[in-house]
Amino acid sequence: MHNDKLKIEIPNIDALPQVAGRLLSAFPDDCFFAFFGPMGVGKTTLIKEICSQLGVSDIVCSPTFSIVNEYTDAQGEPVYHFDFYRLKTLDEAYDIGYEEYFYSGRYCFTEWTEKIGPLLPDRYIRVDLREDDGSRLLEASRIG
Repeated sequence: MHNDKLKIEIPNIDALPQVAGRLLSAFPDDCFFAFFGPMGVGKTTLIKEICSQLGVSDIVCSPTFSIVNEYTDAQGEPVYHFDFYRLKTLDEAYDIGYEEYFYSGRYCFTEWTEKIGPLLPDRYIRVDLREDDGSRLLEASRIG
């Protein structure tokens, strides 16, 4: 099932495996997922579950200080997880060589993506998470 948009209500943390699976299967031809949402809404927690679905056995945690963490999926391929929360200028993204990651053709998951807007690839999946009366709402759409 190829979608351009996906909307999922996440009633609780137990629903995350299903949500992660639906997100990946809705966009099978895409590997760049840009996450947006306020602090504490569950971006890192969802990315952990997505990585689990991809067969990542590494410890998945937010790369707040390193900016990028590299994991290995079930096929031995790299998976990249970015947290741009502490980024002060776009030059810092250039300094880590973001292009090598973003255009690698491998899964990339970004948090605090709004800080690097001009650097986003032409095509990506925008994933918005927000809280709504105690549950979470995920909206994903293909950009580009």
